[in-house]
Amino acid sequence: MENLIQVAGIIDQAEADLLVGCGVDWLGFPLRLPSGMDDISESDAHSILRRLPADRAGVLVSYLTDADEIAKYCDWLGFSAVQLHGEVSVTEISKLRRLRPDLGVLKSLIVRESNIKELLTQVDATQEHVDMFITDTFHEATGARGATGRTHDWSVSEQLVARSERPLMLAGGLTPENVGDAIRAVQPAAVDAHTGLEGVNKRKDLDKVTRFVSEARIAFAESQAN
Repeated sequence: MENLIQVAGIIDQAEADLLVGCGVDWLGFPLRLPSGMDDISESDAHSILRRLPADRAGVLVSYLTDADEIAKYCDWLGFSAVQLHGEVSVTEISKLRRLRPDLGVLKSLIVRESNIKELLTQVDATQEHVDMFITDTFHEATGARGATGRTHDWSVSEQLVARSERPLMLAGGLTPENVGDAIRAVQPAAVDAHTGLEGVNKRKDLDKVTRFVSEARIAFAESQAN
């Protein structure tokens, strides 16, 4: 799991095809959101997942917290990985690993102001049960734990990379303009973008996606060379 690019918030087959054509590795599908405002229907997500090339992955971005429910949901729709974005206990994460050892498990680490000690504790407590961590930015005004369009202090993610035995995906306000600097600063194994690649009507913009992938690939290559 190195040098991966994920784009989340897929809205239809055309957008999925655009991302695959631009070289995006993983496609993220936020479903059963607490707000009820999913970007896509479950039936459409299922159809897209069935048509993904073998070298790409569909990732469930989930706020579910029960291991049995998460496992059944991933089986039903055909996800190969799940991003646990809610407050999931260590017990449930461990149970999910036992239930679905073949399922890629990403654990979110939500960066707030001055919560680095809490995040380091989460890393220590959960890393034996997950395949990757993903950092994202908390929005104080709305309580949103992702898709905020906001960056966070990248030095926090840098410390989490240094602490974790698992690879880390960096998310939170990434755009074509800042993804290269973010990779050089944090040295993550992967990056994720969502709102920073949208144009009109919340659709992913071809130019933005193309530039994001290009800038990320260049920065990943530089990091490997150093």
